[in-house]
Amino acid sequence: MPGRIRRQLISQQLSALEAARAQLAAPDALPICPLCERPIPRSEQDAHHLVPKSKGGRHTEYLHRICHKQIHALLTEAELARSHHTVEALLAHPDIARFVAWVRGKPPEFRGRAFKSDRLRRR
Repeated sequence: MPGRIRRQLISQQLSALEAARAQLAAPDALPICPLCERPIPRSEQDAHHLVPKSKGGRHTEYLHRICHKQIHALLTEAELARSHHTVEALLAHPDIARFVAWVRGKPPEFRGRAFKSDRLRRR
């Protein structure tokens, strides 16, 4: 029969193993990006104000950093506040829909660049 210390060690190892299994069994532990519907790793989480703070917005959604950058590369804050202040409205924008269709095939840790649209660069 094992001693008291050995039983404690075994108990600690079993509880650590159960915790690790529970973490692996719960894929919903990471938030899901409402745009591309991929899990967001902690290092890639960005909080996006659906209505920009400068326009009085308070509610935020967690997005992939690349999705967040692409939104701001394509739309101005006034456009976001006026007509693209929901996830559905963002997905209805043709350029964002094209981007989302492309990025959905990438792994969750994918990092890319967002380029300002020509329309915004000319401003």
